[in-house]
Amino acid sequence: MIGKATTLRLGQYVRDFAILTAFSLIAACSGPQPANAAPYAAHVMDARTGETLYSENSETRAHPASLTKMMTLYIAFEEIERGRLSLDTMITVSKYAAAQPPSRLGLKAGQKIQLRYLIRAAAVKSANDAAAAIGDHISGNHEKFAARMTKAARALGMKDTTFKNAHGLTAKGHLSTPRDMSVLGRHLFYDFPQYYNIFSRRSTDAGIAQVNNTNRRFLDAYKGADGIKTGYTDAAGFNLTGSAERGGVRIIATVFGGKSTADRNAKMADLLNLGFRKAGKNVQEQPPTKISPADDEALVASNGADEALPEVEGGAAKTIRLQLAIKSSPRPQARPEHGEAAEEVVAAMQDSIAGALAEAAGTPPPADSLEGQAAALSVTAAPAVTTNVALVAVAPRPEKRKAPIYDDASAEAVAEAEEVTATEVVTLSTSGGRHYGVMIGQFNSHNEADRFLTKTVLAEGPTLGHGLRKVVRGNQGFTGNVLGLTQREADLACARLQARGVMCFTMGEATGG
Repeated sequence: MIGKATTLRLGQYVRDFAILTAFSLIAACSGPQPANAAPYAAHVMDARTGETLYSENSETRAHPASLTKMMTLYIAFEEIERGRLSLDTMITVSKYAAAQPPSRLGLKAGQKIQLRYLIRAAAVKSANDAAAAIGDHISGNHEKFAARMTKAARALGMKDTTFKNAHGLTAKGHLSTPRDMSVLGRHLFYDFPQYYNIFSRRSTDAGIAQVNNTNRRFLDAYKGADGIKTGYTDAAGFNLTGSAERGGVRIIATVFGGKSTADRNAKMADLLNLGFRKAGKNVQEQPPTKISPADDEALVASNGADEALPEVEGGAAKTIRLQLAIKSSPRPQARPEHGEAAEEVVAAMQDSIAGALAEAAGTPPPADSLEGQAAALSVTAAPAVTTNVALVAVAPRPEKRKAPIYDDASAEAVAEAEEVTATEVVTLSTSGGRHYGVMIGQFNSHNEADRFLTKTVLAEGPTLGHGLRKVVRGNQGFTGNVLGLTQREADLACARLQARGVMCFTMGEATGG
């Protein structure tokens, strides 16, 4: 009896072990592993000419995931350039946009938010609700905007791409190729240089939240990398269109079907390295032809292009076409000079404080111009106007040693360590009746306060443009302050800001902030 009982007990243990093992295998396979994702595909391009330097299944149609948002942003930049929108345009969030799943900014149906914040959220955080809100505002609904995206793709030479939404979540027929996404990345760089630096920001103010870049790890790890866009869905795997510049050579590469973030980033590094090895040294730059104002509107959807492309749901397309080098195109109009694109100048100066001060010494472009909007989108530092203000002392900004970046949390910790904690002491002149100031907002870091203050001063130039801008650290965090104002300027500025939901207090007889 004992032997039989022991045997039965052993049998039960074996069965239990087998069941536990099976559950462990199921759990191991149930994580974010793109088991049904598209097969690996890649494309490498010399951005200067559009020449293909390497391709592997690069014209196989598959799910682009959030690389889609590059086209959403391209069209948004078009609308701004043509004067139909501005960065200050208030967008009412549609029910469709608010209902999109993560990644999200957290928008609510009916909420109003400036276009600039939606652009930042879509580009940096890859927020699906922000991208959908942009599309719905421009075209009325996501179907019409997707049709416009597809038309624009054809005009850009993206011959194997069909869009069905603005964000890239998996949908039947929403397909592209690595080659087409490299083409789109190249157009973003050349067609809208004043906005391109948004893709390299590690974090940015998206209005209702400070958001971090989904591509920070690669941007920090690869020398010369400055963009462009990540993407992930179960059906697509881990995708990335990356761009890097070294020694005057710019390479753009696209990866589809990566197995993880680390795998995708490693493959991108290999592809860019290959591109830099193969790219010629003395190559004449041949920028792509920019879409003319009528191109993406006059192009009709019934041109037969979509009908010739198979729709594949839940996996990669089966059609593999011949690999062809991208043809060079005529040189478009010259890129803007310093006086015509403030954003491009700022980007070239790598957010240098000294450079920003030098640039701002000139007359700023009109706020409603394309150049003024480009400058407003960037949250780089701006100078304080010191009319009637005597600066007594400013503590030096200590340099911090950078720690290795291992993950997103580490990157945030390093960013906090690099924040400026110096205390500024000022004395205001009492001439001209400028005894007043305003205190704007409450922030967790010096950088956040300085960025918001810069944006506010630019937007409220008539009332705040004559004051001294400074950030003050208190017990509850950091506040933005503008001092040396008249009582009328201070009261009017706060009234305007409070009407927009911005916390603002007037300070009378200010002597130090």
